[in-house]
Amino acid sequence: MAASYGYGGGYTANTSTTSYGAQGGAGGGGFMSGSQAGGQESPSGAKNYGKETLRPITIKQALEAQCSQYPFPTADPKIDGVDVTQLSIIGQILKVSPQTTNTTFSLDDGTGTIDVKQWVDSGESSESTKLIPKEGEYIHVWGSLKDFNGKRTIGSRTIRTVTDYNEISYHLLEATAVHLHLTRGPPGQANGTTSEGLFVDNNGGATNAQAPGGKILSRAVGPAGRAIYKFLAESPQGNEGLHVANIAQALGISQQEVFKGGDELLAEGCIYTTIDDETWAVLDY
Repeated sequence: MAASYGYGGGYTANTSTTSYGAQGGAGGGGFMSGSQAGGQESPSGAKNYGKETLRPITIKQALEAQCSQYPFPTADPKIDGVDVTQLSIIGQILKVSPQTTNTTFSLDDGTGTIDVKQWVDSGESSESTKLIPKEGEYIHVWGSLKDFNGKRTIGSRTIRTVTDYNEISYHLLEATAVHLHLTRGPPGQANGTTSEGLFVDNNGGATNAQAPGGKILSRAVGPAGRAIYKFLAESPQGNEGLHVANIAQALGISQQEVFKGGDELLAEGCIYTTIDDETWAVLDY
């Protein structure tokens, strides 16, 4: 049975036939199972289209995924214990390296960096190869994860320049929702399991505990982090959230303590940055 994770979006955690429908800012990135070309080859050489998936992830998840070693991969990469045949990421281009057979983009999404390879199709017209994304631009990539001698890359199927920056926030929120569904279960049915984290500086492996305000937080979140979360959850604020300086002043603690507690909450996916790295808001799910 396919399970709707309940956090929003359209990812279904079905181990045999998974479908993912992109909504909102990431429009155009969804497909129904069986429609994606290039499925995993079976030992007999036949394509297995039934196991095709498309999942939004962060670069950190790609770097920490379980991968079979090239040139003899025995299985699809796994993230949170689930096969991932196709993925989507959004990041900013740090460097563009055009070559004869491919163009390599060094991509950063705030959780890590990874190379994305866009192979040159000899059948393409010269007009179609002119519009190459430039350094500093944000791109949305759909493709598959590769591992060659321990180096992770993404082989792209489609690359599109991001023109609506809401798409960046939407992608990270949807990646968070899928990660939470697979590691903790649907909302209200958290199973307490832990896994490798979604963001940098994750303190995975700790058991969960009740936080102020009734929120379930990991024990990796200390007293300062709990106080910050309670303050953010209960204080009147706009969509932009609250700045670190305001939080420190209201709680009577140093900004250094606020940053430490905020890092713990960010690692657990409980808050997110808004207009800058020092302005936070609660991530409701």
